[in-house]
Amino acid sequence: MAKPTKIAIVILSWNGEKLFDDFLPSVIEHSNSENMEVIVADNGSEDKSVEHLRLFYPSVRIIGLKANYGFAEGYNQALKQVEAEFFILLNSDVKVTQNWIGPCIERFEANEKLAAIQPKILSYNQPDKFEYAGAAGGFIDKFGYPFCRGRILNRIEKDFGQYDEPSTIFWATGACMFIRASAFKTAGGFDGDFWAHMEEIDLCWRLKNQGYKVVYEPKSVVYHLGGGTLSYGSPKKVYLNFRNNLFMLFKNLPRQQFTRIFFLRMVLDGVAAVKFIIGLNNSEFWAVLKAHFSFYKNLAILIRKRKLVQKLVIVKNHPEVFSKSIMWKFFIQKKRKFSELHFNPN
Repeated sequence: MAKPTKIAIVILSWNGEKLFDDFLPSVIEHSNSENMEVIVADNGSEDKSVEHLRLFYPSVRIIGLKANYGFAEGYNQALKQVEAEFFILLNSDVKVTQNWIGPCIERFEANEKLAAIQPKILSYNQPDKFEYAGAAGGFIDKFGYPFCRGRILNRIEKDFGQYDEPSTIFWATGACMFIRASAFKTAGGFDGDFWAHMEEIDLCWRLKNQGYKVVYEPKSVVYHLGGGTLSYGSPKKVYLNFRNNLFMLFKNLPRQQFTRIFFLRMVLDGVAAVKFIIGLNNSEFWAVLKAHFSFYKNLAILIRKRKLVQKLVIVKNHPEVFSKSIMWKFFIQKKRKFSELHFNPN
């Protein structure tokens, strides 16, 4: 029986043929050790992705999924077919650099309670700036709103080396996530009902509740194009972000905080919807409304999920949760950089 591959770089792709030639060569070049395998999981593509891979990238293993399962369930289905000690989940629009894997694997091997690692994520188009999806590591505020070192809401910082120290974070981006395979499986993988967006935050929250750690490793650097599947301002993206954030909060909020925080979050969503109407952003308003209808429609399922998640909780409170409101800091106090928050979870 073949020895399992120690490290599996798994790229979930949907209609990604146009991206392969710009990004896949860097992955192959910098992942060529005998204990590494590069895999593309094709998520029911309608273009000629599979034919292109077979013709031009014969060293890449292809996992063909029968339909487009979305990001979350797509990875769940693909990783069932992969044997490895460590998974690297990588977007198809990410360019990697020399020695991007080594520092992260060293961190894993030094701490068995370390479940996930995020590298430094820089912009492919503006290499001196952080990239929206992850930047230098993710956090959430007390209401569940995500932000990053190097990116608060839509304000993105330049990289001056200000976040070049390894640190504990709350979540690692799915654009490039190193994750211990055993931890991924123990946690039950991604929640497939999320489809896409925030499934990685939900997974990291569940892992941290179970006593695992999530960290940022700046010695590993990658460049992310971003917005390849859904543009950052699309109504569908707004819908998924609002809906999935409610799903995530409902499942994971500690019992003692649940009622107060969840109620206030619903109020804040109402404020956001009114803001969209005032700004004549009708499609975004309806996206928020649709997100809340979907939440109520799935409430019975979410109640069952919450019971299962809460049974596994070992650690209830996490210093990586910002105890204040990031919205208040950003819109009222005009704090635009992570350093201005005076938030040091480590």
